Amino acid sequence: MTLPACIGKKIGMTQVFDEEGSAIPVTVLELLPMTVTQVKTKEKDGYTAVQVGYQDAKAKHLSKAEQGHLKGKGLFRHLKEFRLDASALEAFKEGEQLALFEDGSFLSAGTLLKVTGKSIGKGFQGGTKRWGFARGPMTHGSKSHRLPGSIGGGTTPGRVLKGTKMAGQMGNKQVTAKNLKVVRVIPDKNVVLIQGSVPGVENGLLTLRPVNKGPVNPAVAAG
Repeated sequence: MTLPACIGKKIGMTQVFDEEGSAIPVTVLELLPMTVTQVKTKEKDGYTAVQVGYQDAKAKHLSKAEQGHLKGKGLFRHLKEFRLDASALEAFKEGEQLALFEDGSFLSAGTLLKVTGKSIGKGFQGGTKRWGFARGPMTHGSKSHRLPGSIGGGTTPGRVLKGTKMAGQMGNKQVTAKNLKVVRVIPDKNVVLIQGSVPGVENGLLTLRPVNKGPVNPAVAAG
């Protein structure tokens, strides 16, 4: 049985050529094997979902509670849940390793995905880089080349409004890129080539899901 989602590791970027000889920039993702660690039901847990584990771990790197939860299913560094309808839970059994490319899998050339991962951290950045603020004059004695300027009036509103764009931490947040086209699938190597870039650094973990809601950009779908 396959899930309507999978976990991948970002390997890097390269390019491939289509039938017309055009170069297509692609991101190479290695799909990680997933093992069912728990099947959650409405009666017992209040909602229906399948919990999976991926990336093998040593016992010394897990707490006693984690080891007890995973007893007999394998030891994993990461656990993740995917919500499913109650009718779909019967196909999943604890300790079973999920297939990635079975019939009915959403991983096939031409399909569109939404890919979720943690963006590259840029550290503490000023407003110019973080928000695209325009700079001040660079000549005539100006001393406000990249300063943020006013952040609010003294009389009205008399305070700094919440959410005002300022310098601060940039990146290192969860990001979802939508409508990314699958260019090629290599099942024997558990590799998928996705057109364009995806969030995160090399070796970063990503969650892949099919696009099944909302409008699709025709230009992206056409490639």
